[in-house]
Amino acid sequence: MSEETTESPAGLRTVADLDLKPALEAVLMVVDEPATEEHLAKILERPRRAVADALRELADEYTVQRRGFELRLVAGGWRFYTRPEYAAAVEGFVLDGQQARLTQAALETLAVVAYRQPVSRSRVSAVRGVNCDGVMRTLLQRGLVEEAGTEPETGAILYRTTNYFLERMGLRGLDELPELAPFLPEAEAIEAETQEGVPSFDPDAPDPESDSRDTTTTEL
Repeated sequence: MSEETTESPAGLRTVADLDLKPALEAVLMVVDEPATEEHLAKILERPRRAVADALRELADEYTVQRRGFELRLVAGGWRFYTRPEYAAAVEGFVLDGQQARLTQAALETLAVVAYRQPVSRSRVSAVRGVNCDGVMRTLLQRGLVEEAGTEPETGAILYRTTNYFLERMGLRGLDELPELAPFLPEAEAIEAETQEGVPSFDPDAPDPESDSRDTTTTEL
C-alpha cells in the first residue's frame, strides 16, 4: 500500500508561493473596507514589512502609469479608489442618480460632529441653530457617527465620527481634516439657550419637521 502524501497537486501553488503584488491586487479587489497591513500579511503568509513595501510600490506604480484608480491608505487600511479626475465617468455609469444622498443639513451636522467630537446633540443643535435630532438619526443609521459615552455633568450622550466616516472621506485620521474648526462658532457660548437634559433620543422615531428647511442634497 502506497504511503499518503501531503504534497499539493501538481501545478497548485500555496498562498505563500504566490507573487506578492498580484496576490495583493486580487485580495484588494474584493475587500469591502480598508484592509490593514497586518491582516493582509496574515492572509498571504508574508512578513508585514514585505506587504507594506509592496503596497506602497503598487500605489506609486498606479500613479506613474496614470491609472484610473489609485491605492490609498485610509482609516488604517488599504483600498482601491477611483482617481478623482475620473469620478465623473464612474458616477455616470454606476450612480445614474440613484445613490442615496445626504441633505445639506446632514452634511452640516456631520461637520460639526467631526470638528467638535465628542459632542452632544444639543451642542450640535446650538452650533447649527436648529434641532438636529432627525439628521443625527440619519448619520447614525448611515454608520457615519456613533455614540461615545456620556457627558459627566449632564449625562447627555456624546457622539463621534466612525472609521467608516474616515473611509468615505478618504482620510487616514482626524488629523487630516481641513483646518476649518476655528470658523465654527463656540457651542459653549450659546449652549445656555438650549436644554441639555435629554440623554439621548429614539433612533427609530419619525424625523422632526424642525430641519425641513434644509432640502439641498449632496453626495457623500
